[in-house]
Parts: sequence; structure tokens; C-alpha cells
Amino acid sequence: MEKLDLRKQYKHLYQPSAKQVSVVKVPSFKFAMIDGAIEPGLAPGASPSFQQAVEALYGISYTLKFMSKLRQVDPIDYTVMALEGLWWIDASRGEFDIRQPGNWLWTVMMMQPEHITKRMFQDALAQVRQKKPNPALDRLRLETFREGLCVQMMHLGPYADEPATVDKLRAFAAENGLRDLVGRGGKHHEIYLGDPRKAAPSRLKTVLRHPVEKVK
Repeated sequence: MEKLDLRKQYKHLYQPSAKQVSVVKVPSFKFAMIDGAIEPGLAPGASPSFQQAVEALYGISYTLKFMSKLRQVDPIDYTVMALEGLWWIDASRGEFDIRQPGNWLWTVMMMQPEHITKRMFQDALAQVRQKKPNPALDRLRLETFREGLCVQMMHLGPYADEPATVDKLRAFAAENGLRDLVGRGGKHHEIYLGDPRKAAPSRLKTVLRHPVEKVK
């Protein structure tokens, strides 16, 4: 049986340094995705719709893994990828501020291997609906996402301390002839290594990534 480990294959994208910012070109990948918005006055960790979306993503991703592993023709086993989140705001809501999450919009997503088809996705979705109904499943989709040129860095510790790491990303971009696109149509990107529902804040490891462009 073929085995895939996309975390190792794309280690430069999912295990960056916590000591220095790196520049990467992120190609197109296939993702299971759900969009939503943080309820007024709530942080992401307290948002019911966000938690439902996370549960739906884990459910579909593990169901797809076992479907792939157990299929009779060309079975493939693989490591389920990390939960990821894109964060931004609508222009009418003001300016995106990493320190103020109350007005954020989000897309949470998990990368899927290229051999996962829309038919497999729909079959897996039907299984998850039957086993564990969840309103977020109605918003779940399989879609290709390409991020392109980005700066990124590993953040260690609580989410509340992320602004200091974001400042490093922005300073590095400015010093190297790059324009940070978050707030200019780009989205703040977080990749949660491990399960954020279970890890202690001090042990959290989060890849922070911002799309950039070269200053002309």
C-alpha cells in the first residue's frame, strides 16, 4: 500500500523556523474548507460556529483517510494534515487587527491529497452526516487554494502572544522589499500544529503566514 506524508513532503511550509522569518512560494493545494464569521463579542475559541466547523473538518478528513486506505483499487494511506485558518475582515468592518478578533471573518480548512476526488468527498460527507450530524457540514466544500509568495514563521506559545510574531513578519517584509498584503486583500494565515482543542497554551505551535508582493 502506498503511504503519503505530506507534512514531510512539504516540511518547508509546515515546519518553519521559530527564530527567523522565511520567504516561501506556496503552490496550489486541495482543501476541505468552511467559511464563517466570529459572533460579536466572542473570541474564536468561544465561537460555537467556529467549533462546529473545526469538528466537521476533522470528521471529513479522517473519514476520507480511511476511505482511501480501505478502497479495493489503489489503496493509499496518508497522514491527516493540520487544521489551518484564514482570517480577515470585510472592508465595512474597519481594519484587520491581530489584537482585536471580534470582527473577524474566517475560513478554516485542512489540506487533502491530490487523489481525493469530489465523488470521494461527497461519499465521505454522507457518512459523516449519518454518524455525527453537524450544521457546519452543509457549508463544507472541496476547493483548490493557491497562496503564492508569502513570509512565514513558527509561533511558539499562546495565541494571545501572536502579535509580536506578526510584527516580525511585517518588519522582515518591509526590510526586504516586500509589501504585506494582509489588509490589502490578503488574509492572515494560521496553521495549527497539533489539535488546538487539546494542547496547553504554552505548548502551542502555530505557523503564521502572510501573503506578500514585491515592491515595484
